[in-house]
This record gives sequence, C-alpha cells and structure tokens, in this order.
Amino acid sequence: MAYWLLKSEPDTYSITQLEQDRIEPWNGVRNYQARNMMRDQMKQGDLAFFYHSNCTVPGIVGIMRIAREAYPDASSWHPESPYYDPKSSAEHARWFAVDVEYVQTFTRTLTLTELKSIDALRDMALVHRGNRLSVMPVTAAQWQLILTLE
Repeated sequence: MAYWLLKSEPDTYSITQLEQDRIEPWNGVRNYQARNMMRDQMKQGDLAFFYHSNCTVPGIVGIMRIAREAYPDASSWHPESPYYDPKSSAEHARWFAVDVEYVQTFTRTLTLTELKSIDALRDMALVHRGNRLSVMPVTAAQWQLILTLE
C-alpha cells in the first residue's frame, strides 16, 4: 500500500463534501508530474490525506482511500468545463482522474505551520518551499507520524 496527500481548495471541494458524497472523482489535475503519479503509481486501496489548500488555515483535514485507479478525466474534453484542454479527447486522453472514498475527518486541522515545525517531516514534499503539487507521495513513516498528531 502507498500513501498520498491530495490537495483541494475547500471552496472548490472540501472534506465535508466528500463525506456527503462518499465516493467522488478526483479530477481536474493539470500538472504532468501529479498526473503521472495518479496514472502510474496510485492503486486501489491506497490511503491519502485530504489537504485543504489556499484557505485561511491550510492543512490536513482527514483521510480518503483510492477507490478506483486512474481513468481518463472526461472534464478535460468538455469545453464548458473549467478543466477543459483542447488537446485532450476521449480517444487521446491527456489527463486522468481517480475515484476517492471518504474514510474520516480529523477532529482538528493539522496545519501546515505545525507540520513544518516537526523535524521528522523535514523531507516531506509538502513542507518544502514552493512545492505546489496537488498530488504528492507520503512515506509510511510520515503517514504514521502524522496520524499520531490527530
């Protein structure tokens, strides 16, 4: 099993919405490195932290499970979608999505500031300055340590 961290702006899609929806496509990823991780490495059953970004208090707010492995992201070939890419089509998919399933909401937000203050997390991609990827791997050791903070 692998571990991940997936970011979403809570105004766009929040952990509360995922709890209501239970299973939802994680689509709209438009970075090649993030796409490649989703497409080539994410497996059904992997676990991921849900991270609220670009908000007053960014941080990890819960856990989700990868419910379906990568498949073409249909939002990329619909002109009315904010994620439209004219170079992508059903026949030649350029972007991919995975389905995520709600697991739990944390009792508090594990803030970016808090995570940055923990020496054992200094190698975590999330805490590196300028790292804006919406999908990133988390090691098993990082995963276990973060769970103890909740």
